[in-house]
Amino acid sequence: MGNHAYIRLVQGSAAPSGITLEELEQSLEQYQDALKRTGHQLNWEYEEAAFPYTIEKVTEPSSSEPTWLYLRGNASRYRHIALSTAPVNEQTEESCPTVQIVLPDGATHGDKGKANELCRFIAQRLKAELTLFNGRVMYFNPRK
Repeated sequence: MGNHAYIRLVQGSAAPSGITLEELEQSLEQYQDALKRTGHQLNWEYEEAAFPYTIEKVTEPSSSEPTWLYLRGNASRYRHIALSTAPVNEQTEESCPTVQIVLPDGATHGDKGKANELCRFIAQRLKAELTLFNGRVMYFNPRK
């Protein structure tokens, strides 16, 4: 598939100055916690079915710090999703901090569905602008 989705932290977002990889990982942990609470209400191990991934930090060879969060699938229907943050480019005024969600080659349709859910959760939490894999835009930021 090799698709991309973007969460742009535009003016009016909860974090307009940017988001770090650690904060992105905390968002994933909050998502897992919400799934645990839902499972507790349903009396069912919902988290395992709703988030069938393990979170790994990936470091590129040219960097000493982790640059990607890699979600490795635990079930056969789910393989992988990658998440990264892009810093603000100071050279252009119109650029804004961005979170990139990538479905690497070999990702399944199940991965795409889970990635869409994660994108909406993170964008809603950050009050950001979300460009989905199909190019459509969802606005969670307060617009005037």
